[in-house]
Amino acid sequence: MPKTTKIAISLPEAILSAVEKERKASGESRSALFRRAVEMLLRRNREQAMSERYVRAYEQMPETREEIDAARYAASAILAGELWQ
Repeated sequence: MPKTTKIAISLPEAILSAVEKERKASGESRSALFRRAVEMLLRRNREQAMSERYVRAYEQMPETREEIDAARYAASAILAGELWQ
């Protein structure tokens, strides 16, 4: 396990109560619950940042008409080979 560091945080009673309820339901320690929550938040933020970079890049260099036509042709050719019921 990587090196860990203890921290202290302050929470409103209502949030602490919800944390305790979730912790008991999941069977995890407070540390594990907070670690999981922070990991989820960081992953979501990374994914959102990646999506925003993708959109900005697309806006700077959208596909050309030729690329759109080539994709449509490829999709049509693939779908034509499928057995439809």
